[in-house]
Amino acid sequence: MAVSRSKRQSGQLEDIEALVGDESLYVMRTPNSTRRYRQPTHHDTIEEPITRPGSGAFIQPRRASLHSNPGITSKAVDPSLPPLTKHSRLGHFPWVTLILGMALMALLVIGLSKFGTWWQIHQDDVTYGRPRTFQLDAVVGHDDSPGNPTHFIFMNLNRHVIIIEMPGGDATHARVYLGPVLYGDGQDLTPVTGEVKDVNGDGKPDLIVFIQDQRIVFINTGTSFRPLQPGEHVKL
Repeated sequence: MAVSRSKRQSGQLEDIEALVGDESLYVMRTPNSTRRYRQPTHHDTIEEPITRPGSGAFIQPRRASLHSNPGITSKAVDPSLPPLTKHSRLGHFPWVTLILGMALMALLVIGLSKFGTWWQIHQDDVTYGRPRTFQLDAVVGHDDSPGNPTHFIFMNLNRHVIIIEMPGGDATHARVYLGPVLYGDGQDLTPVTGEVKDVNGDGKPDLIVFIQDQRIVFINTGTSFRPLQPGEHVKL
């Protein structure tokens, strides 16, 4: 029984040796001097040996995946260099934007100022016309009555301020009072208005002329008006 087993084992060994020695079972590759490399993928890992100071032993580093840190590149970055910011990339672009913004703001302010001036002139044209004219009726004691009040016309005629009085509304007895001459650009379009008010306390209504912020007083004499004399005190 033991003899037959040993014969069977020796027969199997001879068969294995015959298979090993048969070169037709092997695929022979043609010799090639070119060495092929495989590019690492994101599933590959990078291992670098680290040498412990003072010894020749190598320490196996911690395995790091390329996929875990996609920001790693092959180019070295100098830590002493400042980071590349948006302003460093754009150069002088913020200054150009600031200058353009200031220019647009200045144009907007000028445009609004021009529009305000035009609108004020338009409103005065509608209210006072051209030449600028303002009219008023009042009882001042010059041959007038509540039924026939005195009519006043205040006019800016080519920068000359003119006040026309028609006692009792009668144009045949009209009187003309001259005011100041206005100087300056656009003064020919300045409105001239007026009112009747007792300013010296004598009981007779006096005439007050308004030219922008200026007030001109004409004193009522009982039959006409005269300009205010120096030293006279009035209460406006």
